[in-house]
Amino acid sequence: MNKKLLLSAFLIFAITFGFSQTKEELETQKAEKQAEADKFQGEANALQAQIDALPGWRTGAFGTIGGSLSNFNNWFAQGAPNNVSGNIGLTVNAFANKLEDKYFWRNALTANLNWVKLDNKDTDLDSDEFNPVTDVFNISSLYGRKLSEKWAVSGLMEYRTTLLDNFNNPGFLDVGVGATWTPIENMIVVIHPLNYNFVFAKNDAAFESSTGAKIVADYTRSIGAINFKTNFSTFQSYKSSDLSNWTWTNSFSYKLWKMIGVGFDFALRSNQQEAANFQGVDLKDADNKVQSYYTIGLSYAF
Repeated sequence: MNKKLLLSAFLIFAITFGFSQTKEELETQKAEKQAEADKFQGEANALQAQIDALPGWRTGAFGTIGGSLSNFNNWFAQGAPNNVSGNIGLTVNAFANKLEDKYFWRNALTANLNWVKLDNKDTDLDSDEFNPVTDVFNISSLYGRKLSEKWAVSGLMEYRTTLLDNFNNPGFLDVGVGATWTPIENMIVVIHPLNYNFVFAKNDAAFESSTGAKIVADYTRSIGAINFKTNFSTFQSYKSSDLSNWTWTNSFSYKLWKMIGVGFDFALRSNQQEAANFQGVDLKDADNKVQSYYTIGLSYAF
């Protein structure tokens, strides 16, 4: 009996030791393979860096998509027991840059559009349509002739307005020349002391075009599964500070699975002319509060 117990214990120990050896061997093999993979990934990253440094076009886009839809029937616990509601949001950040040894041409587009619907089915007084609530559109084109690796003589065109409601009312178009500084990769700083800010609007009392200085700082980067962009654009009028404005936008997306991820957009703006037009007062009497918006939702790498 004791011999059988000893034999059984020995067999259990041998099997356990065998499995532990197998596990250790597999872990060792995994570590070796991972080291090889890391080596090849490093070589691939180095080759990609060489490709990125070559002259030519670079294009890309990422954005945020969010939405919801609900339908209630006889849900008496709420004020409107029969209603249909929904929300749809879309943010797009796209670029097309041509980078050559002696010049560059950078083009960018930013759009943030959002629709909301709240239809009380018990009344005909409200709207049953999706109505725009967020409406941002910005497009820019920057051309520069290089003086050195970090400095260039440049010309910029930047246009911003709304698309869904009151298109080009107002619309702001900046056209100017000056210099562009690229202190680090993926970052540009535009300094244009000679710039004209065209303002298009039906209300001439609140809006006025003027000359001034244009400054833009942009940093766009992709690191693995992360895409982000921050852009600060300001026009400082030489005629009056009431005609100056600035906008700061930020976009971030993180890839979770394949092309799907989560995204976050946030922006701040100051514009005395827009405030005066909305409040229906003289330009100097406007309460120019800082404007802001944010969007959170699913992101898709286009």
